[in-house]
Amino acid sequence: MSNSAVISPKKKNNVFSLLPYNSSQASISQAKKWLLPVVGIVVFLLMWSLAAKQVQTSLGTLPGPYETAQQFSGLVDEHFASREKEQAFYDRQDARNEAKLAKDPTAEVRIRPYTGKATFFDQIATSLLTVAAGFLLATVIAIPVGIVLGLNQSLYQAFNPVIQLLKPVSPLAWLPIITMVVSATYVSDEPMFDKAFINSLLTVCLCCIWPTLINTTVGVNSVDKDLLNVSKVLRLSWWQHVKTIVLPSAVPMIFTGLRLSIGIAWMVLIAAEMLAQNPGLGKFVWDEFQNGSSDSLGRIMVAVIVIGFIGLLFDKGMLLLQKKISWDKKQELR
Repeated sequence: MSNSAVISPKKKNNVFSLLPYNSSQASISQAKKWLLPVVGIVVFLLMWSLAAKQVQTSLGTLPGPYETAQQFSGLVDEHFASREKEQAFYDRQDARNEAKLAKDPTAEVRIRPYTGKATFFDQIATSLLTVAAGFLLATVIAIPVGIVLGLNQSLYQAFNPVIQLLKPVSPLAWLPIITMVVSATYVSDEPMFDKAFINSLLTVCLCCIWPTLINTTVGVNSVDKDLLNVSKVLRLSWWQHVKTIVLPSAVPMIFTGLRLSIGIAWMVLIAAEMLAQNPGLGKFVWDEFQNGSSDSLGRIMVAVIVIGFIGLLFDKGMLLLQKKISWDKKQELR
């Protein structure tokens, strides 16, 4: 047999890799990636629909998916109706001011702010802004402190008891203390931020800072010894050591902490808004509970689904950010 007739295993594998069989396998794998979550959601909706019919409350039967979707549609209509009222409110003021200036060009005119009731989507925007601010503040504090504690064993041993002491404190315990402190110290005739916003922000920060801090410390402390030796041989400065050796190695643990923190931040915020009656989704849920109308249960269910969906988006967003930042692009993240 001539050498030209012999197919090496490597070439043979390359030939077979071009066959439709492997491409169909890839297509099936991709289809499963999207199909399985859809199946899971459908099963969840069916179980929810069946279980809801069996639950009777003081406000009627527990709403199923269809009733919840109807209430969501009603909330959308209310939002656009409110926006139309707001626009009409400002249009009327503009018309009055124009007429006033036409009679007297030196007249003083004012635009009064619209004080209509916040809609469901206004409450969502308020909660998103608050949780973003609290989470970012916690991140800015936790990552640098975690790096310092991870690099210095003595500091870690000194402050670890304090961290473990404060970590399990409930937001329900922090909120009254924060509210009193802010009320006593945040005094201004024209404050830059509303006190309710500051209270919720600080409560979120104090409760979600710990997972990022602890995971950053562990990640920094777990850097491979060979990499540390390379840093010593190259005589890297402290900042170069952190930037080129520590952070790339600790990224997976840091993002694990960030994913835990954003989930805790979102849960804490809803609880804080309900307890303190601060603007946001938590206040919307509490107001509907207190309202006790026939639509309240469905509206609360809408809020529950939206809260869960936003939490899911937060987690997926963190995964995408980790994939973009991490040096190991082939790492499978879940």
